[in-house]
Amino acid sequence: MRRVKGKVHRLDWEHLDSTYDTDAGLILFEKRMDSLRNPRNEQLFDRLVLESVDWVNVVALDAERRSVMIRQYRFGVGYTTLETPGGMVDAGEDSRTAAERELYEETGYRAARWTYLGAVEPNPAIHDNLCHHWLAEGVYQDGDQELGDGESISVELMDENAVKEAVQSGELRHALALSALARVFQLWPMPCVMNFDPEID
Repeated sequence: MRRVKGKVHRLDWEHLDSTYDTDAGLILFEKRMDSLRNPRNEQLFDRLVLESVDWVNVVALDAERRSVMIRQYRFGVGYTTLETPGGMVDAGEDSRTAAERELYEETGYRAARWTYLGAVEPNPAIHDNLCHHWLAEGVYQDGDQELGDGESISVELMDENAVKEAVQSGELRHALALSALARVFQLWPMPCVMNFDPEID
């Protein structure tokens, strides 16, 4: 069982047991049910956790500081999204190695310089993993994409203004891509008032 540990806090629930649903048929996750005790009232609850390996997202900038962006169909929302390159950290890899591999596989680009931008919790309510953000600078095309059979990805270069426009118009709203890009670009004015409603797009 893999857990991302935080600081011990008085609100932490006591973990009593875990069971796995081996018949869940999940591709990217393992389904785990944790039995826990609520510290406020001592009541027992079962809570769902989807275990996963860590993920990576890459902000890749070429010599002209254009960001290498990708578009791909996302099954959850049912349409093609604009986002940064990224993917899963494979067994035996660290996040830097995974970032280099994913950037090349999805775009055909390699980078001269790499800087770690930190990590975020994709959805700590039900996920146990981290998403690591990397900045790749001086990127250059070194080959063709190496896509898996289940992938179909297009690549485009966007300058900072184009990235900001895509964010502020609502074209780019992938949370992990936004999190990574926000560590490199000033994406929106403060306070951030978006001019789109996702319910009516």
